[in-house]
Amino acid sequence: MNTAKLIIEKAEQYKDYTASNLSKLIQCKSLSTKEEKVANELKRQMEDAGFDEVKIDGLGNVIGRIGNGKKVIALDGHIDTVDIGNLSNWNFDPLAGEIKDGFVHGRGSVDQKGGPASFVTAGRILKEIGLKNDVTIYFIGSVIEEDCDGLCWKYIVEEDKIKPDCVVVTEPTNLNIYRGQRGRMEIEVSFHGISSHGSAPERGKNAIYMASKAALEIEKLNEQLAVDSFLGKGSVTVTEFISSSPSLCAVSDFAKIHLDRRLTWGEDKQLALSQIEEIVKGMNAKVEMLEYKEKGFTGLEYGMEKYYPTWRLEENHPVIQTGVKAFKDLFGKDALVDKWTFSTNGVVITGIYGIPVIGFGPGNEVLAHAPNEKVPVDDLVKASAFYAMFCENI
Repeated sequence: MNTAKLIIEKAEQYKDYTASNLSKLIQCKSLSTKEEKVANELKRQMEDAGFDEVKIDGLGNVIGRIGNGKKVIALDGHIDTVDIGNLSNWNFDPLAGEIKDGFVHGRGSVDQKGGPASFVTAGRILKEIGLKNDVTIYFIGSVIEEDCDGLCWKYIVEEDKIKPDCVVVTEPTNLNIYRGQRGRMEIEVSFHGISSHGSAPERGKNAIYMASKAALEIEKLNEQLAVDSFLGKGSVTVTEFISSSPSLCAVSDFAKIHLDRRLTWGEDKQLALSQIEEIVKGMNAKVEMLEYKEKGFTGLEYGMEKYYPTWRLEENHPVIQTGVKAFKDLFGKDALVDKWTFSTNGVVITGIYGIPVIGFGPGNEVLAHAPNEKVPVDDLVKASAFYAMFCENI
């Protein structure tokens, strides 16, 4: 029996195992920095699957290993999720992990515990059929991604000293192969005015007016940003407006806006910051890129600046072509090669460290962060097979 057929058969054989593992992961509520319960459950699943080594690192990432070869591959899936939101918008219990009608239901089923559940099964398959190549495979359930994309990988590379030759990011792709995404950054602009009595506003300098004028210019800037034929257009929008004054009878002396900036190919933080600085020139305003620093469930405080670089691989890149071949070997058809609309850990893996990333994951990204999140069990089966086949082909 050829390898692809054997892997497909085993992935199908373990269909219920994969779905059940995902259900257990969903039942562990796991907001960013509060992933301890789900980390322990994923560690248990890796150990149950017969991985050679499993540990939880200082930040809380779950790291399983199979093999001890020269070529190093990692499969990454973050195990934190966003919160449930308005429960009345759900048609089922978001933390029950119900398996019904060919789906696993619940928060994180798509974004993105389905990836780790699938790669646990892939690891089990690889242990059973044996690794044919001189490879080391790390299976990483990463933390704090929802709060700070890629922070986990900054820790993995710099503190764990793991720098793979390539990484499979298992965020949802609808079983397509993804090779890039726009970057992003968070910018804060503070405006300082001069207060006066509300009955004589001409005596003061209103910070709200300054911020409002800047916001309207930022709206115009959004229409003028660069466009890339693959990744699409850069964007910027005001997502928060805060102001204060000595009283409601006084001119505002402080205002602050928060900007979500999406960066297409060719845009970077220096460009993005300079564009905003140009808009507020002459105002008493300060433009800053924000920092993230929080304490994880392990008690470690760790952080980075909130700049998440744009990245892409060309379609003819060997890592992408390895994935394309694995897909065709398994499923007998060509893969659709595309991109994510949202941000992933690839911003640090490729965007900062230059490690090639290929994206492949179960589920439809339109359900990410949405109510009634669910993933097809068939997607989990195919993802399990793909991860095992990719590791065999590399």
